[in-house]
Amino acid sequence: MKLQIMVTGLLSLLLVACSDEQPSSQAAVAKVEAPQAAAVVKSWYKFEQVSAGARIFQENCATCHGKQAQGADNWRQAGPDGKYPAPPLNGSGHAWHHPLNILFHTIKNGSPGGQGNMPAWGAKLSDEEIIATIAWIQSKWPREIYQNWVQRDAAARSSKG
Repeated sequence: MKLQIMVTGLLSLLLVACSDEQPSSQAAVAKVEAPQAAAVVKSWYKFEQVSAGARIFQENCATCHGKQAQGADNWRQAGPDGKYPAPPLNGSGHAWHHPLNILFHTIKNGSPGGQGNMPAWGAKLSDEEIIATIAWIQSKWPREIYQNWVQRDAAARSSKG
């Protein structure tokens, strides 16, 4: 029952937060079953997604974010244009502060409002490839970071419901 409520909450959040997305985008993220916030959290993603995501990340993201998602060496220092270099996505940066729908939206559409140099990947990657990439990224996160993300993600979904 809790899982159904969490999935329903995720769907509601996605419909609100991604209302200008195409229906296929909403469906791709909605297919992700959110993990339950418990003492030991089981990951929402499957091995096949992590495996596919590893390939997709290496082919498209590693140039900026590093082969192990470690980010640019100077990721905390703004460049001459006022924008920051690619942050780590391995749990040592701030990506884990963002709910799933925001991670998806940022990869698909790029940095919001020109705040960063993240390009939009929606024309190159399918929604399922974006989800697989997020799965690989999250598989790099230490357990404690992932569990904190689950709580933040659940809180974001419940505040929208």
